[in-house]
Amino acid sequence: MPELPEVERGRRVAATVAEGRRISRVVCKRDAIVFDGVSPRRWKSALEGKKVQRVSRIGKQIWFELDSPPHPLFHFGMTGAFRVPGGRDLPLAARPAPDPNEAWPPRFTKIQLFFEGGAELAMTNARRLGRILLREDPLHEPPISRLGFDPLLGPLSRAEFYRRASRRKTSMKSLLLDQSFCAGVGNWIADEVLYQAGIDPRRSANQLTPEELERVRRRLGAVVKLAVRVDADKSRFPVNWLFHVRWGKKKDARTAEGNRVVFASIGGRTTAWVPQRQK
Repeated sequence: MPELPEVERGRRVAATVAEGRRISRVVCKRDAIVFDGVSPRRWKSALEGKKVQRVSRIGKQIWFELDSPPHPLFHFGMTGAFRVPGGRDLPLAARPAPDPNEAWPPRFTKIQLFFEGGAELAMTNARRLGRILLREDPLHEPPISRLGFDPLLGPLSRAEFYRRASRRKTSMKSLLLDQSFCAGVGNWIADEVLYQAGIDPRRSANQLTPEELERVRRRLGAVVKLAVRVDADKSRFPVNWLFHVRWGKKKDARTAEGNRVVFASIGGRTTAWVPQRQK
């Protein structure tokens, strides 16, 4: 699933073609699930002729700030992405790399936006787990109003992170995945952060020392910033990251240092961790 770095990459793609431009035409598929029951006619009337002032993101949510409401809000779900003609899409485990010879618009396109000047943007969503919504005031309405802090845009201080985390009895893995605590973190980021911080993902947050929670906070910021800096390109992640060996639940998986990787279900999610390092 796209996590914060992958979604930030999508925001940048959209910003490049949309910011400062007026939407000249909208083409929508009729999909009551993805569009939350809103008809294509309503989408056309809400967006056509509007100017995109800014493309913003919090956690895994992207929205276009238009010159007047309502504003479109996008969530990629498991397989969603923004695509532009001739652009290079980011391969994900849940979404194979697109065929470079694929016709435009791409398969599974849910919405296609045309801008003055000829630019185009499409959002694809193969498994229909993403959502495309209209909001009058996105920051103060669900789902954004229910989100916790964004570790890239609004990292917490040491004291505030400890205050919020130390009151929680849930496992550290579950805490990091809780979007009301930390927006944008998904499975691979949570595993990577706890691996680098040396924390057993099964431990309860309220049992960690201030020093241990500070390690988590610092590694959370570092992992997210680096992944965003390389535009979520996994080939540019450091070779010693757990990321490279956490996929597929391989029985013989080992880190770059040779430590054994084990897999467990924590909070209903597959978790990769290294007992030799994480205590």
